[in-house]
Amino acid sequence: MTRVVLIANAREPIAEPFPGGLESMCWNLAKGLRRHGIEVELYAGPGSDPALDVHILPVREHVLSRAARGDVSMPPEDFVIEHFAYQDLMVSLRGRTDIDVVHNNSLHYLPLAMAPSIGTPMVTTLHTPPTPWLEPTIRHLSDPRARFVAVSRRTATVWREVVRSSTIYNGVDTERWAAGPGGNALVWFGRMVPEKAPHRAIEIARAAGRELVLAGPRSDRRYFDEHVRPHLGGSVSYAGHLSTYELSGLVGRSVACLVTSQWDEPFGLVVAEAMSCGTPVVVFDRGGMAEIVREGGGEVVADDDRAAAAAVDRVVGTDRATVREIAVRRFSIDRMVRDYVDVYTAMSGGGR
Repeated sequence: MTRVVLIANAREPIAEPFPGGLESMCWNLAKGLRRHGIEVELYAGPGSDPALDVHILPVREHVLSRAARGDVSMPPEDFVIEHFAYQDLMVSLRGRTDIDVVHNNSLHYLPLAMAPSIGTPMVTTLHTPPTPWLEPTIRHLSDPRARFVAVSRRTATVWREVVRSSTIYNGVDTERWAAGPGGNALVWFGRMVPEKAPHRAIEIARAAGRELVLAGPRSDRRYFDEHVRPHLGGSVSYAGHLSTYELSGLVGRSVACLVTSQWDEPFGLVVAEAMSCGTPVVVFDRGGMAEIVREGGGEVVADDDRAAAAAVDRVVGTDRATVREIAVRRFSIDRMVRDYVDVYTAMSGGGR
């Protein structure tokens, strides 16, 4: 095993502060593979970390006539641009004899649709539940070399009707997400959007009689202004969009972390990050998060604010060293990298 092409999302940069778990995973995987002596050719969106020696996906505007723009079936222009970015990339990979495996993390249908034409085996990580574009592409894929990895057993289960996949949990930099001393306040961190529901964390903290610190990008400004900002002050504060160093410090100084997602999180990176700091978590039983918390990292509760508030009192006394040990053992970057190297090696026939 010598060279892997890693395809990331064309829409988001692979750089801190990370827009989401996919971007964090690609950043850590690229660095981890290189530490293991594997050459990585990373393709990602504009603005990605230059330290990763990124090949910027050829995202460029395409000239469309007035007639084309006026067509009632005209898709969003970003869709057109992204389509051709991946098409240009896949065409450039055809006939390459120096690549062992292509690892697709794009969430886009085109790399998979064109996979049979490039002559190199491709593994695709399933970062989301089935989508209307990706599902039919996988159903019609006729490439026996293709492999699929899900980020949790739950995600593998929801894809099972379409494709069989193994499971590799995303990795957390357990050195950067270092053990913290704890504190008195609760913490919630992530994107400020309705499906992550920080407004429910506010209600839970109040019911539990605890201070709450919120952190993360205001990805949906209208939602933040209407549902979060009016509650700031007193026992609820907003720390802003923090760097990994700042955020890990905040989480490490917190008594517990609330994770209030209103959709089925495929993995739940914030859960593993909080646990790496030794901070126990209270999560709703949605998606793959219950798998992350098992073994003593916190509590999984029904989708109910009162149940979550009651769970806060129960997790406060959790041994922080035990919580961190679980995270280091199950969610370290080295563990994730080793698991993917095993997949690559099997796909490439054990290397040259």
